[in-house]
Amino acid sequence: MSPRYRNGANQAGTVIAVVADVMALILGLWILMYLLDANRANGLVRFVHDAASWLAGWSHDLFTFDEAWARVVADYGLAAVVYLFVGHAIANRMQRH
Repeated sequence: MSPRYRNGANQAGTVIAVVADVMALILGLWILMYLLDANRANGLVRFVHDAASWLAGWSHDLFTFDEAWARVVADYGLAAVVYLFVGHAIANRMQRH
């Protein structure tokens, strides 16, 4: 395979890894904001919460801990780990080929 095509695969893999990192960062940021009791009337906090809720929609209420903070950490944390793992696995697979 020519270097031109391998370079394109590397760039695509890098883009996928960066997107996965940004998604995990948003989820982690929401966990931190929730634990620090950020002002939910603030525009940035609302944006991060809305984005994190959309990203973690599939894992919302997956766990039923009694404490609300534990549910937030488990639900959003699981989504962040899955995005990181899957995103980087796909990126590594693309860069090998």
